[in-house]
Amino acid sequence: MRAHFVLHVLAMLGAAGFVATTVGGAWFLGWITDHVILVAADGRVDSGTLGLAVGVLMAISVASGIAVIMRRMFLMMAVQRTQRDWRRQLLYRYVDLPMSLLRKRRIGELLAHSDADLETATSFLMPLAFALSVVLLLVSALVVLLLVHPVLMLIAVSLFLTLSFVSRTYIRLVEAPSAEVQQRVGKVSAVAYESFDGAVVVKTLGREHAEVERLKAAAERLKAQRIRVGRMRATFEPLIDGIPAVGTVFLLLVGAWLVDRGSVSAGDLVVAATLFGLLTMPLRIMGFFLEGMPRSVVSMDRVDKILDLQPEFPVSAKKPASKLTSKALSLEIEDLVVDFDGHRVLDGVSFAVSPGETVVLVGPTGSGKSTLLEAITGLIEINSGSIQLNGIPIEEVDRDTCNAALAIAFQEAFLFAGTIAENVTLQRNNPRRYDDSYNDDFRNSDIRNHNIWSALTMAAASEFVAALPGQLEAIVGERGITLSGGQRQRVALARALFGGPQLLMLDDATSAVDPLVESRIFTSLRSLSVTTIMVAYRMSTLESGDRVVYLENGRVLATATHKELLQRADYRSLVAAYELQNLVRHQKAEAAAVAASRGT
Repeated sequence: MRAHFVLHVLAMLGAAGFVATTVGGAWFLGWITDHVILVAADGRVDSGTLGLAVGVLMAISVASGIAVIMRRMFLMMAVQRTQRDWRRQLLYRYVDLPMSLLRKRRIGELLAHSDADLETATSFLMPLAFALSVVLLLVSALVVLLLVHPVLMLIAVSLFLTLSFVSRTYIRLVEAPSAEVQQRVGKVSAVAYESFDGAVVVKTLGREHAEVERLKAAAERLKAQRIRVGRMRATFEPLIDGIPAVGTVFLLLVGAWLVDRGSVSAGDLVVAATLFGLLTMPLRIMGFFLEGMPRSVVSMDRVDKILDLQPEFPVSAKKPASKLTSKALSLEIEDLVVDFDGHRVLDGVSFAVSPGETVVLVGPTGSGKSTLLEAITGLIEINSGSIQLNGIPIEEVDRDTCNAALAIAFQEAFLFAGTIAENVTLQRNNPRRYDDSYNDDFRNSDIRNHNIWSALTMAAASEFVAALPGQLEAIVGERGITLSGGQRQRVALARALFGGPQLLMLDDATSAVDPLVESRIFTSLRSLSVTTIMVAYRMSTLESGDRVVYLENGRVLATATHKELLQRADYRSLVAAYELQNLVRHQKAEAAAVAASRGT
């Protein structure tokens, strides 16, 4: 409530106004009964009194309507703004969290946190002002009933205590099942997302029926739990609805007996019965509030678990250092250690890269090559050791400066469902210059397109992009589905090059590209004189590097040129295995191309 205090206060004022008009209206109905209706039954009622009664009733109705509008409008504003704020906080936390934490959570559950959980977490705010005003309404009603007759007040107290006991029992029983419902909503979302995201695998392996059954099983578990909650609601809601009605009937019986004895007037009984009738709806709202609170608390706990995670960046803005002004960066890694879930992936890795040098990382699968690149870019946390850029510890480099200076392209090239231009620029407005052909005046669309084409040319992507309908404005589809694997890799490489990085990292980023095209790409990269670290498997790539860092089991076995490392038997065996793998991959690609040309 503190987040949007003024809106909640205005909603509370509206709720208080509703209470005042409700109790005042009930009292005035009693006055009308004694001074208008019963008088009219005995003879002619004074027109002035009748006009006053009609006027006051209309004024009370208008005031009540204004109060209801205030309560609903300001409360809805508070709820919507709360959802907006929490979604922003959750989004920013998702962005800030290390990849190691995000990878431990299913994407469907993360989506459920930002959608279903936040909706449920804020749902209890809707009846909040009304529910709190019920307390004021109960106190006011009890005071009026006490003034009418103590016995009627005792009936009301008994009714409220009974409702309170039933509601508390219901809340205690429904809390755990409601929590389980939210858990199963997240699981259904996760299964659905995986099925959509893995559509190619599902279709090529004929798993459509299996995926439908998997989603059906998750949905059935969710349905069963919701039915369990629904049965509890079906048991308790009739009680919560029926108790006020029974109380009103009992009140009328006792009240009629009191009127017959002359202890109260007919108008007093009308006041009491009206208050009982008016209290039924607010008490029901209180029931909704109390019923929804356990689910809201559970959902908020799920969201809080994400918000409570503290982002720990290897790249920090707490100790800004001097800007990385040189065109190419030097990189020094010393005794770097990275653990994943108790498993050591990098164990004391140390090597240095000079400005403008090209270093190739080589090693068998699982040797830590990709992890090393992710550690340099700050995607994962390091346990110990140091990473320095131009002699400055990376954690002391300004975060924005570091993000602009480093660029990485992965083997699995991710493209957004937009245009080629949007995927290359990613709305970056100040690309660094590689050479005089680059112009920083990004406000000019012609210059902007020139910079994009320059990046595409260096990535050997300009020819196929020029052949696309729309060229730079061609839509690539979700994850770049309309492009081939090699084309996606080249667009992703152009995206990395567009920002003019001072340190470029390629994680087998040209594996799906033809060797001749790959050669053109590396020739272009050489002309940039940018410090480059790349994971590679092709002989031509290994030979193009200035040095090779040979990794195995998270350790550096050797650092030398490719020719020098060929003196090692284990390195020769690894390179031979690479060549065989590349040959098989190339033959499969050729066979697929021939089959496609024949329409088979």
